Amino acid sequence: MTRKGKVLQGIARNPKGVRFDDACAVAEWLGFQRVGGKGSHRTYGRAEEPTLLNFQNHGGYLKPYQARQLQAMVNKYAKQISD
Repeated sequence: MTRKGKVLQGIARNPKGVRFDDACAVAEWLGFQRVGGKGSHRTYGRAEEPTLLNFQNHGGYLKPYQARQLQAMVNKYAKQISD
């Protein structure tokens, strides 16, 4: 299995264990671009998508609700990710 596959599988299995750096990479794989953020926060947006992804680095991991929001975007844009 590729790194992308492992990361995506990990997000689906354990929303409490999603690494901040992995979440940022997945957002970019989905076509989101970094649009802001200060300090421990990063915000990602995508053209024609009203929902912004806001990630907070909490000890190297995302908060579970942020991982669930990311998972919803993965489900919506899964075809955008190529191995």
